Amino acid sequence: MAEIVLGIGASHTTLMNTCWDAVDHLDRAHRFRDALRDAARRLAAAEPEAVVIIGSNHFRGFWLDLMPAFTIGVDEVISGGEHGTPAGGLPSAPAVARHICEFLVARDFDIAFSTRLTVDHGVSHAYQWLMKEISVPIVPIVINCFAPPLPSLARTRLFGRALREALLSSTLGRVAVIGTGGLSHTLPFPDWRSPKSDDDHFLVDSWREGRGRWRDFEARRRAIVTGAPAMLNEEFDRAFLNAVEGGKVAALAETLNDNALVRAAGNGAAEIRTWLTMAAVMAHQPGQALAYSPMPEWLTGMAVAIIPNGASS
Repeated sequence: MAEIVLGIGASHTTLMNTCWDAVDHLDRAHRFRDALRDAARRLAAAEPEAVVIIGSNHFRGFWLDLMPAFTIGVDEVISGGEHGTPAGGLPSAPAVARHICEFLVARDFDIAFSTRLTVDHGVSHAYQWLMKEISVPIVPIVINCFAPPLPSLARTRLFGRALREALLSSTLGRVAVIGTGGLSHTLPFPDWRSPKSDDDHFLVDSWREGRGRWRDFEARRRAIVTGAPAMLNEEFDRAFLNAVEGGKVAALAETLNDNALVRAAGNGAAEIRTWLTMAAVMAHQPGQALAYSPMPEWLTGMAVAIIPNGASS
């Protein structure tokens, strides 16, 4: 029986990679980056044999021609390499990933799988910053957080519970899990079903036509994103982290539907699904927030937290 040794929740942003000089003078920027390094050291100390990274898709690996709710990479994993994140193949754990896939399907989760999964910074930023000190394979799981209809928060919690059972029944000795995304932020991503402005139509067209050519759209897309106003909700973020620390993320999620979540914390807060999944894998044990940094310069409330393995086996 496997042991789940550590859970980590961490925000991600490529602006941290490309625009660091603009925030180097800010203690809160350093606080977040230092917390990533602290979490990386704790991950290395936990000595996992593999790491499950649960992330989101930002229309560089998945497109509107096919958008599953949950997807697992069961063989090759290719990182898109946008804006300072790793490019090319990432180390994978096919046998473990296939076990998870088969386990979940047997329990009525219709999870999609890919033998050549392309991920973007929704997975690769965590790999880049949290796995600096270890050389172990990853099992990437991508949750649809930006192309509605999205999997509900309740379904996501149940998915995390089933994923926990799948990991515990695997042949791994030690495994860690990372949920990456959020917290509060608003991306200028329209609902693909009802674009309004010229920029909206451009983005939706890029999501329809981007497979194999996402770089063709990237210059204008990047300008649209970086030119958007920052809309953070520190109160929401701190309440969410309090729930992580109290082992009450599931209870908080039960008070929200997707519309309420977006109203409270922006469409980017849909990525708390990755944290919710991670927390469920860790049996909703109490956690520890390592840092919270409201970063309007990065458009996002940035946070790092851990959930230790007090009841993971």
